[in-house]
This record gives sequence, C-alpha cells and structure tokens, in this order.
Amino acid sequence: MGMLAAMESRVAVLAGQFEDLVAVGLRQLMAEDSSVRLVAADVPLERLEHALDEHRPAVTLLNFGSLPSAATVHKLHQSHPETRVVVLANRPSAAEATQMLSFGAAACISKETQARDIINAIHLASRGMNVVPRSPRPGEGLDLPGPDLLTPREADVLELLQDGHSNAQVAHELSIGLETVRTHARNIYRKLGISSRRELASLARANGSG
Repeated sequence: MGMLAAMESRVAVLAGQFEDLVAVGLRQLMAEDSSVRLVAADVPLERLEHALDEHRPAVTLLNFGSLPSAATVHKLHQSHPETRVVVLANRPSAAEATQMLSFGAAACISKETQARDIINAIHLASRGMNVVPRSPRPGEGLDLPGPDLLTPREADVLELLQDGHSNAQVAHELSIGLETVRTHARNIYRKLGISSRRELASLARANGSG
C-alpha cells in the first residue's frame, strides 16, 4: 500500500514528439527522478487529445517547434484544464515564452535547461503555478521555428474579438481606426491558423464543455 501511494503521489507527465536526442534525454530524466512518472512519450500532435483523455496527466510537455500555431496551446488549455502545459523550445526569447503563457501554457523553457530546472518546472506547473521566463541573453531566441507571435496590440484585439466585440466596438475600445482593427484581425487569423470570426469564437470555447 505504501508503494502504491508513493506511485500515485508522483507527478504524471505525458510528452509529445521531440527530436530523438531530446526525447531520449526526457525519458532518461523521468526514469531517474522518483518524483515524476512518464505515462506516455513521443505522442504526435494528432493523437495528443486522445492521449490526454486516456492518461489524464498532471503535466504535458510540448515541442515548440512542432506547434502549428499558438492556438494549439490555447485549445489544449481549454479542453484539458486539469493538465498543465509546459512548452520546451530551442532557445525561446522572453517574448515567445510570455506568448505561450498568455495562451495557457504554465511554462516555456529552453531544451538546454538543466535537468533539475525542468523537473522544478514540472512540479510548479502541476501545482497550478506558472514559470515566468527570465530575460534572454543577447542573440538568443532568434530565427526560432515555431508559431508566429502576436504583437501586444494584436493580443488586445484578440481578447476583445473573443469576447464578441464587433470591429467597430474594438476600434472604439482601443481608440484605433476601423481599418487598423481589420488589419490586426487579418494578422491574428493568419497567425492562429484560422479564417473566420466563427473559428475565433470556437477557439475561445475550444472543447470547453469536454
């Protein structure tokens, strides 16, 4: 019974698909640390929702470079609020990390981070806390493959659009021109991989009832 309780107290982690070296390193890290347990690994994005339903991990690790858009993190956060998302990136800038947090990730950290810090991030995430990114060193975070970032103003527009505001209402609320709102909206749609206001609204509620 004591051993079973110890197993249950370990933080359950599910890992998405990563490059071979990173994947091997993550598996070894989980195997060597008695405070976490890897319930599934190398899960492709198209099977992630199913795997989360099946394993119900406390934390899922995602590869920044494999995300088609920031909307992926947002949808997972909406549809599986009980699972905290930790994004691992090559060398994320503070802006990229902050963007991931704004879309529902608990952390966005470098794949080069020391093992101890990755474990710490997993534990903090499992307790509902966010890992705030440190400012990067000069030259870090450049030319990183991954989802396009929203600008701060686009994020403002996105929030109002998801709340059901019309373009005219957004323009009034933010004291900007109507055509500027339309431009921001087009950029938001492109960056999130959607094409309509209806998709934007469904993104805000993405599987919220599930």
